[in-house]
Amino acid sequence: MKKLGKQAKRLIRIIICLAVFIVLYALEETIGLNQWLALGLFLALYIAVGVDVVWKAMRNIAHGQVFDENFLMVIATIGAFGVGEYPEACAVMLFYQVGELFQDYAVGKSRKSIAALMDIRPDKAVVLREGEEITLMPEEVKLGDIIIVRAGERVPLDGVVVTGNSYLDTSALTGESAPRAVAVGDVILSGSININGVLQIRAEKEYYDSTVAKILDMTENAAGKKAKAENFITKFARYYTPFVVGAAVLLAVIPPIIDGNWINWLTRALTFLVISCPCALVISVPLSFFGGIGCASKRGILFKGASYLEMIDKANIFVFDKTGTLTKGAFEIKAVVPENNRAEILSVAAIAENGSTHPIARSILGEVEGEIPAGYEITEHSGLGLEARRDDDVILCGNASLMKANDVEYSECAEVGSVVYVARNGKYLGYIVIADTVRDDTKDVLAKLKAMGATTVMLTGDNEIFARHIAEEVGIDTFKSGLLPGDKVMELDSIIVNKKDKKKDVVAFVGDGINDAPVLVRADIGISMGGVGSDSAVEASDMVLMHDTLSSIIEAKKISKKTLKIVYQNIAFVLLVKAVVLILGALGYASMWLAVFADVGVAVLAILNSMRALKQSKD
Repeated sequence: MKKLGKQAKRLIRIIICLAVFIVLYALEETIGLNQWLALGLFLALYIAVGVDVVWKAMRNIAHGQVFDENFLMVIATIGAFGVGEYPEACAVMLFYQVGELFQDYAVGKSRKSIAALMDIRPDKAVVLREGEEITLMPEEVKLGDIIIVRAGERVPLDGVVVTGNSYLDTSALTGESAPRAVAVGDVILSGSININGVLQIRAEKEYYDSTVAKILDMTENAAGKKAKAENFITKFARYYTPFVVGAAVLLAVIPPIIDGNWINWLTRALTFLVISCPCALVISVPLSFFGGIGCASKRGILFKGASYLEMIDKANIFVFDKTGTLTKGAFEIKAVVPENNRAEILSVAAIAENGSTHPIARSILGEVEGEIPAGYEITEHSGLGLEARRDDDVILCGNASLMKANDVEYSECAEVGSVVYVARNGKYLGYIVIADTVRDDTKDVLAKLKAMGATTVMLTGDNEIFARHIAEEVGIDTFKSGLLPGDKVMELDSIIVNKKDKKKDVVAFVGDGINDAPVLVRADIGISMGGVGSDSAVEASDMVLMHDTLSSIIEAKKISKKTLKIVYQNIAFVLLVKAVVLILGALGYASMWLAVFADVGVAVLAILNSMRALKQSKD
């Protein structure tokens, strides 16, 4: 038989105690109970329902933590027994426990989305060594080991497919439900699930440096950096609780010195204590941020802490890297001139580029069908291009300077991009224009950021002509080109120093996480594009976009705005209700039942509101 969990046992205890309370209260109100019998019965009920709260209060006092909600509940309820309000004392403790149970449920529900990420932790790795399959812990796998992943199994380490093809479920990493096709040569990330087929993967990273390890580390430490609103509530509770305890003591002592009605003023002071309990704020505000982080993680947006979830809403200066961020970072052939000689130009260029791993070479080779002639001696002319020679056949493939150096007459290309001129045996054949293409969502995202009042800047190491072309195409406000990594840091420092409003302006840098680590760290909030695929992304950035799409920034801002709205609603609602009921309690117009509502009822309502942060629409 399955054992009941701690929460289930607590629920059963509360239900039983509530039933007993209803019976005792009905007897008290209808037939009346002997004073000592009533005291004994309600005291037994009080111990049954509140023994853990009393224990926590005593333990915390022993550790120097006096002024917390447990202390307030114990003082108020014991005081209620002292003035003969037995049912009210039990009711306060009973409904406080109901509020605590509801809080535990809400926190548990919010944790589920983040806990789901913990399921990506691989339990084992099947490694092929000397023709035999051996099962190891992921931490024991070495670089270069061949890992076998069968259908339904989770990929334990980042690597490259060497045998097989399949579809991978990457939803735990990116939130994207559509399976991803992989084949030989494809890079795959740990934490993905193999849907069908058998894959052999060469380990490219050790476990501690793998995607799954980075995500787990990032998620487990997400609560480490509190938002300003959370810090405010922590400080507020630190001073607020001793203040209200002092006020309650004064309320119980000073007025009865004048009118002599000690029982009346003691009851008011105890009611004041119950009302003043700050647990609604202390619980609901962190819970709201936790829900927001959980909602974002389900959509492939990882935050390193609540402070960054709060900050992204306020970000109004967005600085972008170009290659791999605003653009896809993948070179494609934009044009071949003359077009009617396209096949010959590409096939001749492929002879010179064959064997090269340069992105430009790969883009040319990818367009050529059939076998590429071999036997050519390839010579690289630094800063000019390539020369392929076999007997009397000489092919030139490079920039305009290569053509000039070999006295080849050519037609100058005015198009924007990387231009590869092609000549064979002194005869000019034409040119190939290769360019990095803009991401599909770049223009739309930049337009939305501008509509939100944000300023956009592009920092790139590319030449000014191409940088200007991209900036104008996507709608960037300003740009700087020809920058080395160190220059980017200086430019970003200048942007930060020259903020119009030092307190309100927030600078976000968006990069691909490969060579942008210094600027990602320097920005108020560093955002990494698909960063888990790079070595430095998680370490350098504060926010990782697992989808590798800029539109996730807009989604993150919406989640942040909704979460902060919920936080401020809770703060305003709780403080307003407590302020009103505290005044009523001090004046003698608030009963202990109203005090219970001002504490437990308000906390439950605030928690319900906080849970909305976890379930946010994508509209």
